[in-house]
Amino acid sequence: MDSGRTLRLARRRRGLTQRQLAARSGVPQSAIARIESGRVTPRVDSLDRLLRFCGETLESRPARGVGVDRSLIREMLRLSPTERLKSASIEANHLARLLRSAR
Repeated sequence: MDSGRTLRLARRRRGLTQRQLAARSGVPQSAIARIESGRVTPRVDSLDRLLRFCGETLESRPARGVGVDRSLIREMLRLSPTERLKSASIEANHLARLLRSAR
């Protein structure tokens, strides 16, 4: 993540200048400029605080593709369309039985 770019975009979306953000947040304008230029990497809590003054939050999300077992996908793609349909039918029957037993 590019914290400087993130802060700059959030500030601009809010229509704030660096001076206005500094006045609202109590962080010196020069510090905001150093963060936005990439000369300084802020602590997570500092970046989150500045983003909140811009009406945004810092949020963590799983990276795309992390935790995906691609071997199962490859295995299914090796099957012919007919074999995939048969496998899907079998799995649908298993799911239906499971749902019936849960009632």
